Amino acid sequence: MALDRIGRLYGIEAEIRGRPPDERREVRQARAGPELESLHAWWHATLTTLSKKSELAVAIRYALSRWTALTRYRDDGRLEIDNNAAERALRAVALGRKNWLFAGSDDGGERAATIYSLLGTAKLNNLDPEGYLRYVLERIADHPINRIEELLPWNVVEQLPSLRLAA
Repeated sequence: MALDRIGRLYGIEAEIRGRPPDERREVRQARAGPELESLHAWWHATLTTLSKKSELAVAIRYALSRWTALTRYRDDGRLEIDNNAAERALRAVALGRKNWLFAGSDDGGERAATIYSLLGTAKLNNLDPEGYLRYVLERIADHPINRIEELLPWNVVEQLPSLRLAA
């Protein structure tokens, strides 16, 4: 029952993806608002039928305690229904977590974080991270340090059409 309701909320999001924020807010308030209120009422009603210690009751109480945050997207067309994009962006860091234990030092860890950020930014600018890194490494030794920002992903993306990621 709850999964069906949540599925309908995601269905609304699929329909309005890519639309302007004002339009997304209007659709969400008109269509997702009633779905959210129905879900909220269903959770409260379901709680009365469950043991307080059951896993489902714990999960429902967790969701209800964060209800304001869970429904914030309804009133702000700039927000997404979930944080899946951020989770995907951090997946590489999470997968490499054990490797960072062997960075050698705090400075080594900071350098690794800088490289991860730079390559993540290249991806966000639709550049092949490996190709972008190769491009920078081939030029950085002769590049003036006071103009290093010229080598940042958003400043080279137009010069590197061959390094664009496939859409």
